[in-house]
Amino acid sequence: METYLNLEKLSNDLKNLFQNQNQNQNQNQKKELEKEEKEKLQNQISNFIQKIRFIDFSNKELKDTLKEDLIPNQISQKLFQFQKLEENEKELNQFIQKEIQNQNSLIFKSNFGLNSSEIIKEFKYFKKLKEWINDNEFFSKMKKGYSAKKDGFDCKKWHNKCDNKGKTLIIIKTKDNFIFGGFTQVGFKHSIIGEYSNDPNAFIFSLRNDKNNRKPEKFTINQNEERYAVKSYSIYGAIFGNGHDFWLNSNLQLDGSNFGKTYNLPKGIKYGTNESKNYLAGSWNKWIVDELETYFI
Repeated sequence: METYLNLEKLSNDLKNLFQNQNQNQNQNQKKELEKEEKEKLQNQISNFIQKIRFIDFSNKELKDTLKEDLIPNQISQKLFQFQKLEENEKELNQFIQKEIQNQNSLIFKSNFGLNSSEIIKEFKYFKKLKEWINDNEFFSKMKKGYSAKKDGFDCKKWHNKCDNKGKTLIIIKTKDNFIFGGFTQVGFKHSIIGEYSNDPNAFIFSLRNDKNNRKPEKFTINQNEERYAVKSYSIYGAIFGNGHDFWLNSNLQLDGSNFGKTYNLPKGIKYGTNESKNYLAGSWNKWIVDELETYFI
């Protein structure tokens, strides 16, 4: 579905819509719109709402373009609630969690391809993933193709559902509440011998790391290591890096983390140390996956 990323085009389309409606009102001597006409207008506006990527615009831009009095109350209230809450992270997180339960929410569906996630429920994490992936089409269209809790902690099932999907986002939450994962533009494939795929745009990320008191971080691939970005091996789950930076075993549990071999480490941390190995999940080989989610179009 086409999304509005240009406020000028959006503004012109809305003006045309309301001008046509106002002309109809004048012709009817400004009488109150009939019920059917109101429903028709609301449906037209709903189509706009579904196409607007609200998180791409500032509050001021939206307020200058979408006037509150031009939008039906049930839509405008939710829209402006969303925009005002953006400045209050705690309230916004509560709002988002409520919207997650409402799968028919126009605003939530139009802004997040992660609306079904059981892991990502804080707005700052949505924003960071969107910024890092930097692909509006993927971010808005991606769907959860695999959930370990729902589909099973089984690498064969994971490969059956997730191989040959192209761009792939993997999000992992451990029992100790570490949240991390990886993104690849080439995805994974079926291989019984274990094959690496070249991807200069692949990256590993850490969203929640309370142990080290770190903010969300993105770790790009080391120079000259692009050919080892991800590894496809049918007897394992997802593998990122040569060495490997992190990999999941046949039960989709962490088999180990040799973070820094292929992907850049945070500043001040040296490759091969306990600090680097334990960085993503608090331990290099003793962490337990609570949930694994895989997203693709």
